[in-house]
Amino acid sequence: MKYKMKQKKNQRITRITETTLVVGADIAKKVHVARAVDFRGIELGKECVFQNDQNGLTKLATWMKELGQSHGKADIIFGRATIGFR
Repeated sequence: MKYKMKQKKNQRITRITETTLVVGADIAKKVHVARAVDFRGIELGKECVFQNDQNGLTKLATWMKELGQSHGKADIIFGRATIGFR
């Protein structure tokens, strides 16, 4: 079981290249915060604070697209942040 999980994790990591913007979001009840890094983990731009509604989602999507364009990133990978180790 663990071997398959490790394989999946490694496959996800190999998808991250120099042209990938990696965005992680800390999801809360009402207000969320997203940060973006490059393939080396260097933070790009300022954080994006957005609400849990349609306008907030639109704000997040626009922020990701603009940040990706300004840093020459062709791909975006989005995920939620997790606390602790698994």
